[in-house]
Amino acid sequence: MNKKIIACTLLAMFAASAAHAEDQLRMGIVVKVGGIPWFNAMEQGIKEESAKQGINAWMVGPTSADPALQVRAIEDLIAQKVDIIGVVPNDPKVLEPVLKRAQDAGIKVLVHESPDQKYANWDFELVDAKTHGENHMKALAKCMNNEGKYAAYMGGLTVPLHNAWVDSAVAWQKANAPKMEMVGDKFGVGEKLDDSIRTTNELMSKYPDLKGIIAFGSQGPIGAGRAVANRKKIDDICVIGAFSPGQGAALVRSGAIKGGYIWNPKTAGEVFIRLASMMHKNQAITDGMTIDGLGTVKVDEKTHTILGNNTESLDKENLPKLVKLGL
Repeated sequence: MNKKIIACTLLAMFAASAAHAEDQLRMGIVVKVGGIPWFNAMEQGIKEESAKQGINAWMVGPTSADPALQVRAIEDLIAQKVDIIGVVPNDPKVLEPVLKRAQDAGIKVLVHESPDQKYANWDFELVDAKTHGENHMKALAKCMNNEGKYAAYMGGLTVPLHNAWVDSAVAWQKANAPKMEMVGDKFGVGEKLDDSIRTTNELMSKYPDLKGIIAFGSQGPIGAGRAVANRKKIDDICVIGAFSPGQGAALVRSGAIKGGYIWNPKTAGEVFIRLASMMHKNQAITDGMTIDGLGTVKVDEKTHTILGNNTESLDKENLPKLVKLGL
């Protein structure tokens, strides 16, 4: 082959490759905290779905559930000039200024677990907040025979979705199981194992007649279950909540955790990528459409919320299936 032809062919290949790289969607997803099973599973979903779709996406996991660390991570993504930033916020209010800067820079913002987030193009949820909270309280009330003292944990007092879950759970309890009584206020310890264990120990000492704990935040049920087991109160205290199946399987088998409900965090990671692809292509996201991983969605354009309903039961029967999925 003529050298000029070879040179022209190589130049064309390089030009096509550069054009593809320029068109490829680049997305960074900042989660609450890195290195824990829940967000490890989410990262797996992000990696697998982005590989399928030819998207350059990655997860950023801060070393602790500190909103300031999320701000720094988002600032770094703005500096990298990514196309879309995904976030699972620890404190939506703290993130407002940096998310505004992202949008002002022409970067789209997609959040999860943060309905009504300001300066976000969309928020998506795999479950209706009211139903999710009520389902957990129904399970706790059944275990407690509809009476006695209980405590409520959440991942952080500033996490809006966790507040919505606890609020809807408590509202259902007051209306349907008035003989139950929540002790103290909400405890924002659910994303830290040591804090959850310590708080449970303190509550068991302060309230010897404590009968239940409803726990949101991936480490809340785990810490509560371990503390209850260590005090040999498995038969006295019902722990209900959302947790990573692999991390909590032994506690469920022993009865230290009685059950709960989750959505699949790996699925949430996949949905991040699917929605980002739709946003990048300016595809319409409309009420009643079907999105893989969310099912048939309810879309509120006023609040920019995409709502699915896709949960799994964390009981002894269903848990092995979830563990096999690597969760």
